[in-house]
Amino acid sequence: MSRIGGVMRFVVIFATAFAAARNAHALKFSNQFVEFELPNMKWNCALEGAEWVCQSTDEQKKRDAIVVLAAKLKGEQDSLDKYQEYLNKARAFTGPGGKAMSSQPKYAKAAELNGQPWIDSLHLESEIPGFYTRYLATVKQDIGVLVTYSINKVKYQDYLGEFEGMVKSLKVFRKAGGVNTNTAQSIFQQGQLPGSFTAQNVFPDQQAPPAADKPKKAAKQEDNTILFLIVIGAAVAYFIWKRKRGKS
Repeated sequence: MSRIGGVMRFVVIFATAFAAARNAHALKFSNQFVEFELPNMKWNCALEGAEWVCQSTDEQKKRDAIVVLAAKLKGEQDSLDKYQEYLNKARAFTGPGGKAMSSQPKYAKAAELNGQPWIDSLHLESEIPGFYTRYLATVKQDIGVLVTYSINKVKYQDYLGEFEGMVKSLKVFRKAGGVNTNTAQSIFQQGQLPGSFTAQNVFPDQQAPPAADKPKKAAKQEDNTILFLIVIGAAVAYFIWKRKRGKS
């Protein structure tokens, strides 16, 4: 029994040490209305207009995922019931080239995170084509709060564990300042990608055609031009040959 007890004590000590080490290395972000652990140490957040935007500092990985945070003074549409009703429906947005697009809702449900009730929802292609976006919305005192993260659907499983940790650490509170008071918009309209963070300049590879395609298009145009000249040249040659035969 003493041997088993010793093993159990070792397991408990190891688990405690592992949790402490993880917490020591976890980088927390906090503003006037939320706090959470960033997905990893190479992430940072910046205020862009009325929204906070968080991304990886790695130039390659920053194209895989993005977090957007928004808060506004509570209005008539700001309640958990209204949020769930809204997120149960497909979201319409304008995609590349002005194309009308509609999201695919996966779920919208009530959740509790660190004692605070939230509405938790997942959509495919609701903000950016080819990306999953998870919405976490709540009301705290006189404000509505929205936290979203978007992940490239190809990389979704790769990032899911890190973002689950972020969600589990999420806390909401109300401090002075840091809330957009000059808007009558829905918090879901406000919480979209800021104007300076369009899909094309944050995730350029998602919208721009591959560079390799451009020479092919040019070559195709050149081939068509050459073919046109050959056909015209052949027609002219046939016309001249026919006239010569007529004179002879």
